[in-house]
Amino acid sequence: MNDRVFLDTNVLIYFYSDDDEIKRNIAYHTLNNHDCVTNIQALSESCNVWLKKYSWNTEKIKAHLDNIELVCNEILSIHRSTITKALALKGRYGYSYYDCLMLASALDGDCRIIFTEDMSDGQIINDTLKIVNPFGKTQFY
Repeated sequence: MNDRVFLDTNVLIYFYSDDDEIKRNIAYHTLNNHDCVTNIQALSESCNVWLKKYSWNTEKIKAHLDNIELVCNEILSIHRSTITKALALKGRYGYSYYDCLMLASALDGDCRIIFTEDMSDGQIINDTLKIVNPFGKTQFY
């Protein structure tokens, strides 16, 4: 296992994608080769995508949530302190509030990497958290 990594919503979505086999394989590789964590926000956003974009029924979604809990070592909660940290990150880095909430959760979870395709690949947040777009690489991260 490598460093503890945080999975943004898009990694969870691609893990179950029938539309993009390459991204699905990258997401699968990521989950199998890292100490992965995510948060309640990512699970909620995933549910929303699966309901609206893919028209999945609730039983299928529940089964996928169960699978995510099996492969992620921890599902982080969002606390008032996480929100405060997200607001500070918003002021410092300028990402959307919800992206900053993901970053704050990753920092709270002692992650060294956040896998996402939504932020600046390679940027370091608060001198400890590296943003990595695993889908933009030519090789698996």
